[in-house]
Amino acid sequence: MGHSHGHGHHHHHHDHDHAAEAGPLPAAMDPAVPDSELSPDQLTRRTMLRRAGLLGAGAAGASVLGAAVPAAAASRQAAPAGRGGNGRGRLHWLAGDHHIHTQYSPDAMYRVVDQVGNGARYGLDWMVITDHGNVNHSRIGVERVNPDIRHAREVYEDTLVFQGLEWNIPAAEHATVFVHPGRHEVSVLKQFETDYDGGVNDATDSTPRNEALAISGLDFLAEQVRRRKVKDALMLANHPSRKGIDSPHEIRGWRDAQPRIAVGFEGAPGHQAAGIPAPHGSGSGRGFYTSSPDANSFPGYPAESYRTWGGFDWMTATVGGLWDSLLAEGKPWWITANSDSHSNYGDTSARPEGSDYDANGYHDDPVYAGSGLNLTAGDFWPGQYSRTHVGARDFSYAAVMEGIREGRIWVDHGGLISGLDAQLRGGNRSATLGGSLHVRRGTNVELVLEISLANGPNWAQFVPRLARVDVIRGAVTGRIDDQDAMSAPETKVVKSFEVNESTGTVRLTYRLGRVERPAYVRVRGTDGNRSQPGLNGSDVDPAGPALDVLGDADPWEDLWFYSNPIWVLPE
Repeated sequence: MGHSHGHGHHHHHHDHDHAAEAGPLPAAMDPAVPDSELSPDQLTRRTMLRRAGLLGAGAAGASVLGAAVPAAAASRQAAPAGRGGNGRGRLHWLAGDHHIHTQYSPDAMYRVVDQVGNGARYGLDWMVITDHGNVNHSRIGVERVNPDIRHAREVYEDTLVFQGLEWNIPAAEHATVFVHPGRHEVSVLKQFETDYDGGVNDATDSTPRNEALAISGLDFLAEQVRRRKVKDALMLANHPSRKGIDSPHEIRGWRDAQPRIAVGFEGAPGHQAAGIPAPHGSGSGRGFYTSSPDANSFPGYPAESYRTWGGFDWMTATVGGLWDSLLAEGKPWWITANSDSHSNYGDTSARPEGSDYDANGYHDDPVYAGSGLNLTAGDFWPGQYSRTHVGARDFSYAAVMEGIREGRIWVDHGGLISGLDAQLRGGNRSATLGGSLHVRRGTNVELVLEISLANGPNWAQFVPRLARVDVIRGAVTGRIDDQDAMSAPETKVVKSFEVNESTGTVRLTYRLGRVERPAYVRVRGTDGNRSQPGLNGSDVDPAGPALDVLGDADPWEDLWFYSNPIWVLPE
């Protein structure tokens, strides 16, 4: 986790124009490297992976032709990969966080190496540094943070560190925008922020002109990839329901304009520690979801959309809601979960006196505060609570970006589970998360889940227990005319499994039966502590996440995991 020694150096991280080349597995994840050759940090990480059941315990899956795929020799679970999510090869599930702030944001404080080092300590394999778009950041911050990011790449060779920024989407909320490392990562991000950031260009109001500027920004990113200025670029919308200003037609518009760039949104926002009740916490709302509608908000959103549900955004948490309305159209649109770390709960550091962000473009390095633990901060360190697990074909920047684009993602809070292998099977074929299973009409199809339970304490020092797993199924009904639609009437919870085991792996099977029309399935799980019927009624979701209460929403006492969908397309 710290500086690499000996075996396992990733020299491709240093020559950033070649950073897409597949590197070897990190030494801690490589069974060929004996414990005696690891640094103390690497040995700590290997011990953590072993405890979580993620080292040397890959789950075998079927290939396109139904033959067994060998279990992964090391690290993350193996699962089929390939075009359309079908067979051939195996995946390494790499945990990460695409929403992290540093001293180069006006409202944050940590050094890049602080965030990356702690993220690595908490088990993350990849991270994106996303300081706020603003005039100062576009003027000097983009350049000034880059040497710090390159330094962190060298110090933490077993961690992939992307440079990105948090885009003020014109006419909407924020988004992570990031690029593949390379010679032009700074110049592309700088021009993007200068020309297309809503804050920089006074384009935050919800107007058609500003909405068009957002599309132009996505077009610009696509053009940089086409011209090979950068190898890849992605956009993921952040905390989409917080202010009610990401309208359904804007979300569809981003995705339809550039489906290879705009690929998803946060299913759960960061700032999860904000829900810890006073006096032990800030006593706010999880995610700082405490707003109410204003002049720029989309008028169709209900009052409940401005709060989190079991820590998750309303768009994701509502079965048959906005996310499902996109999936029912057949639109690939993926969810993530992140820290949004600015200042972290229980930390002892603070900004030094006299720090002048406006003059310098950054805050001076944090110092020991001398005032005890910060119990009013709303954030966790990257990886401490929220994790986004991406199925990557190898350990490289390109593989992580490809895995995100293809929807091979599941997310969890509080270490509720340590692994998820989801396979939709039928006709001697299989597909995994984000993939499509193509079968003949009338083929029997089943969903097979292998869930690795928590095999050790999380960072709050208790072992979470998975109580229930829900399978959610929806019909794919095709494109619709109403671009502000936000319901999927045929989507509902079709099966709930009570989980009685507390350690090891559970295998669950849901039979879809003979599939006659296109459909998708997705899964979620809970510790069972807080549930209520979903907004669309108990027939649709009898025991969904509960509406979080402002001032009384301890995130550790209400844990969930969610997967992205798998499609079945009978022909």
